[in-house]
Amino acid sequence: MSDVSTPPVAAQPVAAQPVAAQPGTAPSDAAHPVTRRDEDQGVVVVGAGPVGLTAALALRTYGVPVTVLEAGPEGRQRPGSRAIFTHSQTLQILDRISPGLGAELYGHGVYWNTQRTFHGGKEVYAKTYPDPPAGVYPHFTSLPQVQIEAYLYARALAAGVTFAWSQEIAQVAADDDGVTLTTVAGRRWEASYVVGADGSRSAVRKQVGARMEGTRDEGWYVVVDVAEKDEPTLPNERHFHYAHPAVGGRNVLIVPFAGGYRVDLQLVEGDDPDALASDEGVSAWLDAVLPPGYGERTTWVSTYQFLQLVAHDFADPHRRVLLVGEAAHLFAPFGARGLNSGVPDAEAAAIAIAAATRAAGAAARTPVEAFALARRSAALFNRDAAGEALAHLRPDEQTAARVLAAAERAPGDAEASVWLEKAPYGPRGVHRAETVYRY
Repeated sequence: MSDVSTPPVAAQPVAAQPVAAQPGTAPSDAAHPVTRRDEDQGVVVVGAGPVGLTAALALRTYGVPVTVLEAGPEGRQRPGSRAIFTHSQTLQILDRISPGLGAELYGHGVYWNTQRTFHGGKEVYAKTYPDPPAGVYPHFTSLPQVQIEAYLYARALAAGVTFAWSQEIAQVAADDDGVTLTTVAGRRWEASYVVGADGSRSAVRKQVGARMEGTRDEGWYVVVDVAEKDEPTLPNERHFHYAHPAVGGRNVLIVPFAGGYRVDLQLVEGDDPDALASDEGVSAWLDAVLPPGYGERTTWVSTYQFLQLVAHDFADPHRRVLLVGEAAHLFAPFGARGLNSGVPDAEAAAIAIAAATRAAGAAARTPVEAFALARRSAALFNRDAAGEALAHLRPDEQTAARVLAAAERAPGDAEASVWLEKAPYGPRGVHRAETVYRY
């Protein structure tokens, strides 16, 4: 079993090349004098994940010069499938900022029409949706994050985005006129605005004093990627199991993505997450929930807890640094709220910056204020939706009794059946420009 997945060769990012609009790659810190002060880079995006790349692409759509600073080296490969679900609304945003990008992701991902839910081995819900009409996206496409990043990166290069690798940020100093970023190696970057898209441990967020507010549940999950066989024996369907009988009544989620399957195991009180995420632990429970042979095709294993964290402010006091994606909010994978709220964050940040750069004086703060209020409000809505999902997945005595009673009536009782299907992912709905998603 390996902790590092092997991404498909076709999806590898190509080396940065100079393009007409902007130089493609800036020197790394390794070859850069520590005392040098760079010229103003226009707008700087910190982080070359999918949300940072989206922000950079969107800024180029509005004609704004942009440089992406990434802490990792050029060509870095992060393990695991990570954010695999790109929903139709997200594909539409990507099409807006780079025509045809959404269709490109959809064409390389997988979609399944059938969803099944089980309780104690008994099927309590099943539905197969019709294929979408020609030219209409389905509710989602599913492919590993490393591939999503590769397509975004290629588009960003073509759009004239400059990249600088090995640029770990140590300090961020903002005032009413702009922002100075200093790397660990001492390189300084000047920018009119900064988009912080540097993930869950965001240095940008910490430097501007944004506090994460919310909760971290004590329960643990183990998530595993397994590679598809040459002759698949798993159906192209999403399966959720309440109280799977083969793993001591633990909940299990199985979802396909391009090239394999993701399997989530919800641990119970007293479980040791390290033991169940070890080679031996994964092999034992994975063989119990999947057909023979998949247990030895594991490509990535990780653990996580259910997070409901939102920054107290999505911009710095000077309204020059904007936070997006996991730099601004952290949600559990159930419900697919991470990437699919980070992409709207990124587009909204680009729109706000483009408007601010065309305004004068105090008026430049207005679009950034609007961004911070609207995106934080959307994040709070997602946080509360995730909380409802958690209350269902880790039920109190009353909710557990309701689940059991519904399972006894389903699938004959349609209302009980649908509730069992939908509740683990939290409520659906639209909050301003934000859609709350589910698997």
